[in-house]
Order: sequence, then structure tokens, then C-alpha cells
Amino acid sequence: MSAEIHPLAGQTVPPSMLANIPRLVTAYFAQEPDPKIPAQRVAFGTSGHRGSALNNAFNEAHIVAISQALCDYRREKDLSGPLFVGIDTHALAEPALASALEVFAANGIDVMIDHQNGYTPTPAVSHAILTYNRSHGGGLADGVVITPSHNPPEDGGFKYNPPNGGPADTDVTGAIERAANRYLENGLKGVKRIPYERARKAPCVHRHDYVTPYVADLANVLDMDVIRAAGVKIGIDPLGGAAVRYWQPVIECYGIAATVVSDEVDPTFRFMTLDWDGKIRMDCSSPYAMARLIAMRERFDVAFANDTDADRHGIVTRSNGLMNPNHYLATAISYLFEHRPQWKADSAVGKTIVSSAIIDRVAKKLGRRLVETPVGFKWFVDGLIGGSFGFAGEESAGASFLRRDGWVWTTDKDGLILGLLAAEMTARTGRDPSQLFGELTSEFGVPFYERIDAPANAEQKNVLKGLTGETLGMKELGGEVVRATLSAAPGNNQPFGGIKVIADNGWFAARPSGTEDVYKIYAESFRSADHLKQIQSDAQSAIAQAFKG
Repeated sequence: MSAEIHPLAGQTVPPSMLANIPRLVTAYFAQEPDPKIPAQRVAFGTSGHRGSALNNAFNEAHIVAISQALCDYRREKDLSGPLFVGIDTHALAEPALASALEVFAANGIDVMIDHQNGYTPTPAVSHAILTYNRSHGGGLADGVVITPSHNPPEDGGFKYNPPNGGPADTDVTGAIERAANRYLENGLKGVKRIPYERARKAPCVHRHDYVTPYVADLANVLDMDVIRAAGVKIGIDPLGGAAVRYWQPVIECYGIAATVVSDEVDPTFRFMTLDWDGKIRMDCSSPYAMARLIAMRERFDVAFANDTDADRHGIVTRSNGLMNPNHYLATAISYLFEHRPQWKADSAVGKTIVSSAIIDRVAKKLGRRLVETPVGFKWFVDGLIGGSFGFAGEESAGASFLRRDGWVWTTDKDGLILGLLAAEMTARTGRDPSQLFGELTSEFGVPFYERIDAPANAEQKNVLKGLTGETLGMKELGGEVVRATLSAAPGNNQPFGGIKVIADNGWFAARPSGTEDVYKIYAESFRSADHLKQIQSDAQSAIAQAFKG
């Protein structure tokens, strides 16, 4: 079943649908979560702990407990370097920062916050961690980003990046989650905390300039000279997020012909257009959320946006509007491996198991090894650090790649460099990324890709997690013989919590949602849109039969 599109999708947010920010912040401080209720406990997903204060999923008690658990973890692992802390523009980010600082300062943690009390993108925190750890011989640094990514204005998020600069793996987040929930269960007994004013003035709380070193270093990952020389007209929409104060310094530093179409910051995000389901969501891969920038496409050679913590990218071209994230990943891979001669000859392409198979075909032509992993950027961290991955990307519009000399840039997703890469491609080739992708399809075929949701209760989702090729028993998919059925990612043999079925000209993968009573079906055909629908139908029929069994 395809999702039903809300009648107001793509339209400006009506005032009646805006978040009540005073009520939200009051709920953050006034409401107490009940750790006996699973939905009100600390729970680290693929991108940290997320939730809303209005339903007791992201409240002061959560942040205080997580912060103390993180201090305990740092002591246990002897992490004595600074903790780089960034926030985005969601309404709950600043209250959560205040709560966290009260705990960090009480524990004597050297904390680095923005020197102008501003916002800090996820990639700037990753960049700061790696830069510090490369140049200091003492204790290792790590970081925290207070963000729920592109989620609605009522949400908050808190994620941890260890000394490798990337998203923490499940062993780390599991330990912090368990310790935080013990603090919640014990009424925060054992949490060290001092008043906010004392915390801000504490000698261990430092102001740090994140912007200048990040901007100055961009020339080492992108060819900013060719962008400037070509005079590519660039449009940039930060979507009211953490990158909002980064783009003007980039423009001034490199003299590029770029325009920031809006620098407005408002915690209600009233300037957004509603997403497909009628919610306010800063999803730069959604044509509904990106309606404003798409409408401006004729003004620019290429334009791009970032989500609220700027770890995702949305590319808009004059020739074809908003690019499908998979299409842009394939185009970026093709371009980068041909225009980065200093990268290692054996550096690989990293992709998630639900990303488009056109990436496989591009990698094969380039003679590059393809490493297919479960969903989650954490699987790419080690490869990016060592340079064994030249590029790593997810189907959800998140990616990063190496510096021009083959050294690591960030180990978390970086939406800023993916946007600027679109400008570099246009400048060097004279064709925008959509036109370059068209050239790929003439060689590799046109991919028809879609993700849909189908209903599944908790019991059915557990069945889906345990499916194997043998228990699913599919012999045909879309009228073709099934060539492989996977329950573990071939790149690292890690289970991905679902099933993937592959035929010659199409495939599907199914995974349960962690937050809703649905499962996600990712499917692709290299034949036609009708063939894609046949694959989706075959997939749902086979999984429905497995649920019955």
C-alpha cells in the first residue's frame, strides 16, 4: 500500500498547525517521564535518543540521565579530551543543552560550545573531533549533537559521537542507554549537577569557533577554485537549520556565486511547506518539504538544501528539479572516482543494503569494490577513517567522502559538502547532476525505485526480523528467477533486521519500522514502473504468507 498524500502537502504551513513552543518547553521542564512505560524510557535508535516533551519521551530527566551516563562512560573509557557539543534549531535543543551543561560542568568535563552561542551542524562536530584527535597527543575528544534531524518541530534528539567522529555503535549506545535508564528508575539519584548560571561560567565550559576551521578546510575536500572560476549560480536553503550561519562565510571565503535564499530561523518552522503526510518535516529529500527551493530552480544552475542538523542533502537542478537521493549518490560516486586521482586505487564504495542497484553497476564499471552494509552510517566509520572507503552513502540522502588527498574528512554524514559537490560537478563538466545521471541511465538502464509502508503489528515485525530465504521460500520475483535471498548484509555479514530478495532486473528489501506499526518495503526495477509495482505486489504477498505461517 502506498502512503496517502495529505491534501495540504507541499503548501505553506497554516497558522493552526504551528507548534505551541511555550507549551512544548514547559512540558520539557515540568513533565516527568515514567521509566515503567517503555515509550518514556531512554532509547537510542540509529541516530540517538529522540522524542517529544509533550508525550514524555524527551524531557529534562532524560537529558540529565543521559548526560550523567555519558560522563560515567567517558571516565570508564579514559576519554579525557574535550567534548564537542553542538545543537540545531529545534525548540528543545537549547533547553536540552542547558540541562546537559549542568551535568557536564558538575562532572568537570571540558565542554566546547559554539563561541557565539549559535548552532552547529553534525558534520562540523565530526570534523572538530577528528581534527583535535589528529593534532593532539593527549586524551581523546568526542562529541554530542542535540538534534532530532529532520523530525517535526515538537521533537528533540540527543546523539553521541565517540572519538572516531562518527555515530556511536550499538555497544556504546546500549551501555549509555542502560545506565541512563537506571538513573531514571532511581529518581536521578547519583546524578551530579550544578545550577545553569554556574555551569555556563565554569572553567571547564569553553567557547569554540566551529565555523572558521570547517569553512577554511573545505578547499581540501572540494575544488572550490573551479566552482568560483566557472561562476556557477548556486541557490542554498538551510531550511532554518544549523547550517544557516555557515553559508555566508563559505561564500565570502571562496568568492562563489551563491545565494542563501532564506536565513530565517524560527522554532515553529512556519516557513516550511508541509510534507507528504501533512507534518512539518525538514526533509530535504522530500519534494513536498522542498517545494520552496524547487520553485526557484530556474534562478540557479544548481541549488541544494540541508536538513536541520545539516547531515543530509537535497539537490535541485534547473534541468529536472529535485533529484532522487539514490540518483544523486550514483552520480556523485561516478564523478568522484574519476576526479580524485589521489584516492587509493583500492578505495571502495560503501552503500546501504536498501540503496539503488545502479550504484552497484557504477562501482563495477569503475572497477571499485562495493561494500553493502545494514542501514546506519555507523557501518561506514572505520572505512572512512582508514581511507578504504572513498565514498559512503545512504539512500536517505546522507553521505560523506574523503578529502582530495585521500584522507578522512568526516565520519558522519555531511550535507554541506554533498551540496557543494553538485556545484563542482556542474562547474567542471558543464552539465548539472541530473544531466550527468541521465548519461548513467543511458549506459546502465533507468532504475524505478520506491519505498512504501505496509501494516505490521509487533508480532509480525518480529517474524520479519527472523525471516530467511528458506522460510520465505520465494522462487520468482517480478516474473524472474530469484538469484539470492539475504538476511545479512554481504559487505560485512551483519544482519539487517529484515530480508532482501534479488532477481536479474529487480529486487526488494523489507524491514520493520522501529517506531510505527508498519514495515518498510524498498523495491527497484530496471524494467518499468509497472514491473516495480509487480515486485512490490509479489513482496507483500510473500511476506503476508510468512505472517500467516
